[in-house]
Amino acid sequence: MLLRNRGPQIETGPVVAAAGYEHVAAGAIAVMRWLGAAGVDFVLVGAVARQARGETGAEGPVAIVPAPYGRNLDRLARALNGERAHERQQHESPGSGPARTQVRSQERTQARAPGALRMRAELLVRPQRWELRFGDHDLDIEGRPDGGPSYQALLYEAVRFRLYAESPVEVAAPEDIEYYDHLRRTGVAPQMSVSRL
Repeated sequence: MLLRNRGPQIETGPVVAAAGYEHVAAGAIAVMRWLGAAGVDFVLVGAVARQARGETGAEGPVAIVPAPYGRNLDRLARALNGERAHERQQHESPGSGPARTQVRSQERTQARAPGALRMRAELLVRPQRWELRFGDHDLDIEGRPDGGPSYQALLYEAVRFRLYAESPVEVAAPEDIEYYDHLRRTGVAPQMSVSRL
């Protein structure tokens, strides 16, 4: 494969959070930096978005809503393929990877290599969430459920946070983070109803 067709690799060295965001896991920052280096446009939702907004006790994988245009999804698919991403198994808890030893990590990666997904842009626009793992890192890619907020609406309400030195990250508004949390917990989009007394 030509080097220009290869996506960036996730850095394995020490990762430093920006001042005030030391509570954000180094693995989460490594994933966001990797996405940025791959040129992927996204809005951060989920536990790491909650951490960015000050909830130090929030736990979970990096969860994103990628920009839905073709080139962006191609870049994301190429990056995931370069890291040999696979769907997380039920026994793999999100965020459990960084505590494991490097030897076990290499054994797990080699053992799962045949199960790596072959991602394409078309697969990234399905309504369901992708729960992925590559090496010791986890990434959830939120789907496009009917009635969900559009990417443009998410981006309009998002706020930029500088969680690490290289570039800012678009973090969804609290109500959009809650929307995706509800969807994750229940499997259905939240419905608002008005009752009159």
